[in-house]
Amino acid sequence: MERIKPKPTLGVPYESCRAYNLSWSPKCKRDKARAAAWRQLEDPAGRRALFQSEWCAVVDEVPAKLDHIARYWDLAATEKTEFNDPDWTVGIKLGRDRNGGYWLFDMVRQRANPGDIERLLLDTAMQDGKRVRIGFGQDPGQAGKSQAQHLVRTLSGFTVEPARETGDKLTRFGPFSSQCRAGNVKIRQGCWNEELFRVLEGFPDLAHDDEVDACSGALEMLSPPMQSYAAYELMRRQAEEVLAAQQRKPQGARPDPARGSVEWQDLQKSRNESS
Repeated sequence: MERIKPKPTLGVPYESCRAYNLSWSPKCKRDKARAAAWRQLEDPAGRRALFQSEWCAVVDEVPAKLDHIARYWDLAATEKTEFNDPDWTVGIKLGRDRNGGYWLFDMVRQRANPGDIERLLLDTAMQDGKRVRIGFGQDPGQAGKSQAQHLVRTLSGFTVEPARETGDKLTRFGPFSSQCRAGNVKIRQGCWNEELFRVLEGFPDLAHDDEVDACSGALEMLSPPMQSYAAYELMRRQAEEVLAAQQRKPQGARPDPARGSVEWQDLQKSRNESS
């Protein structure tokens, strides 16, 4: 059965979509499996432990109803010329269902000047709809704050959440890598799959890892707040430890004084008063 050609994704050349369709032929699948086996032999140290495409199921459709959907942008604003090799502007659209599973809808990537990047963000937001929250990394300093305010005004009418990215790339990518390893991330089939897998599997050795930052940011937007829950969980465990220690503490034998003794009379008196 011939695979239907997917519609070109905004910012992705149609030629890459054609190449993607050809890449799903049986012969190419065998070649990819053989290449993956060779990569495993050539990489005994496990550098590919951060991500492997085999961890994520590629699906034809995603659920119609998801609790939360967000698109996170890793921004760059330099056009490609014959004299440079700039970063990409990448937008990852990710959803989370009520069971805690994640669904990667779409990836948009482009190299362009600041004006075209703003138009790309606005056009993509209009295609996604107002239900999808929009996030992007905010650079530290006044310049980053000014850029964030400008983009929020540009995306007026949508829910926009600038975020200050803290920590190194490896640390931030850890939660997304863990979800993929556990099989909790499913990826919708599209012409952008191969490029996404190439970058995620090559991280951190590639020159450009914009897809990595976009995936990390999207997962952070969808992750439930854990600060108050973590404090509650810590207090609960401490209370359980104190209770268990009290139960393990040996209890003294109950007094059993001789009948008619002074101690027996005091015990009977205290029982009568308590009743």
